[in-house]
Amino acid sequence: MFTGIITDVGLVEIIQNNNDDIRLSIATSYDADSIAIGASIACSGVCLTVTEKGEIANGETSKNKSWFSVDVSQETISCTLIDQWQKGDQINLERSLKFGDEMGGHIVKGHVDGIANIVNVQEIGDSWRYDVEIPNKYKPYLAEKGSISLNGISLTINEVNDNVVSVNIIPHTYEFTNINTLQKNSKLHFEIDILSRYAKKITDNIY
Repeated sequence: MFTGIITDVGLVEIIQNNNDDIRLSIATSYDADSIAIGASIACSGVCLTVTEKGEIANGETSKNKSWFSVDVSQETISCTLIDQWQKGDQINLERSLKFGDEMGGHIVKGHVDGIANIVNVQEIGDSWRYDVEIPNKYKPYLAEKGSISLNGISLTINEVNDNVVSVNIIPHTYEFTNINTLQKNSKLHFEIDILSRYAKKITDNIY
């Protein structure tokens, strides 16, 4: 479980195809000693399990000092953009929530619902407005002032127009996530708010 507060932007370093599965190695600023084998890390919103880890050799000039590997199953590949990732791509990273941690965003499971499309980007003052088209089947879960996870980022929905949600990206989020690499027609992962999912299930059973 996660909160949608991104704590690092990693880089895809190695992509290995293994039959129908994919193994990724991602460079990160996390200390290798602090990464446990078997730990869950959200990678642009997708909860993946660490299978290997190590330190980057001395002399590396980037901020990244460690790496970890994850295996991605065909089921995950089928509903994400992971098979389109390339070496050097920036990936939002968040480590799993621990009891006692600050709940700064909203409850994010890391089980993305699918792929959304950015239909417009507008710079407004020091911030950016992103209009994001969500697949029609998820319209009942979208509510103004509700929460949504986009590429693992916890965001508040400012407006809902049919199946398009508008979110505001503040300078900190723009600078310290991979949202700054995305423009009109870019694709990204989305996960609807778990609370809206359960609320709809309850009301469906009542009515």
